[in-house]
Amino acid sequence: MQHRAVGHTGLKVSRLGLGTLTWGRDTDEHEARDQLIAFAEAGGTLLDTAAGYGDGASEELIGRLVGDVVARDEVVIATKAGISRKTGQRVTNASRGHLLATLDESLKRLGVDHVDLWQVHTWVDDAPLEETLSALDLAVATGRASYVGISNYTGWQTAQAATWQRAVPGRATLASTQVEYSLLNRDVEAEIIPAAQALGLGVLPWSPLGRGVLTGKYRHGTPADSRAASPHFSNFVEHYLTERTAGVVEAVTRAADGLGWTPLQVALVWVRDRTGVTAPIVGARTAAQLQPALAIEDLELPAQLVAALDDVSAY
Repeated sequence: MQHRAVGHTGLKVSRLGLGTLTWGRDTDEHEARDQLIAFAEAGGTLLDTAAGYGDGASEELIGRLVGDVVARDEVVIATKAGISRKTGQRVTNASRGHLLATLDESLKRLGVDHVDLWQVHTWVDDAPLEETLSALDLAVATGRASYVGISNYTGWQTAQAATWQRAVPGRATLASTQVEYSLLNRDVEAEIIPAAQALGLGVLPWSPLGRGVLTGKYRHGTPADSRAASPHFSNFVEHYLTERTAGVVEAVTRAADGLGWTPLQVALVWVRDRTGVTAPIVGARTAAQLQPALAIEDLELPAQLVAALDDVSAY
């Protein structure tokens, strides 16, 4: 698998990342092990998690597998802090004290002395930006993180944070921003991607398959084993089960039929090759579901199909 630099940094990652949102909850250790083996064998290195995934269960599972399934120096571990659901409700906290305490907890769960990429999971209005960003500076200065980034920031928030970090020598410059980006959600193209390019941030798209909808699995209903049927993710997926998105899914399906690919592969290659993108992050419940994503390395969409997909997905 080809590797790309993360923004204007020396950090390089595979151009496809492995998401672990469901690990430790919907994906058990056996399936997670098989996924990580297949990902590593395909040349993948970017392993994405967060302290809030399964209230730490994802990080704990990664901690048991890294060093056993793959060597520590063969993966790029990226985690996030700032969102928690331990109370049963979504709670955000981007204060310096909370972020650094969360990072220390992440390191313990992961069984490592540092992470390769540490990201603020979301913008929080009641946390002073300079305080939030100072946590990133301390993480790098103390060796707990090699690189730092942000996630789910708007265009102006991205520009403000990146500019602040570049304004004074010695601050930890931002390496990346992680944002939702797919044929069903192209909002990032208006401001976030231009800001990232101007300020040297790599873009790591999450949900590049439109929360699973672009695989075509929901064209004729909701499969019992799908995320839309899960109590954890039903509302998350239903947002994209609309008349407009159905038209995009049909276009992706027709393109896949013409190419002899799967709809998943069409949608994923489209995102992977967009301007500014470093590596889309793909999550799967099972190793079998991951295989089509790992098979896209040598695939490239014809320019005419890219233009057609751009047109049908524009809004």
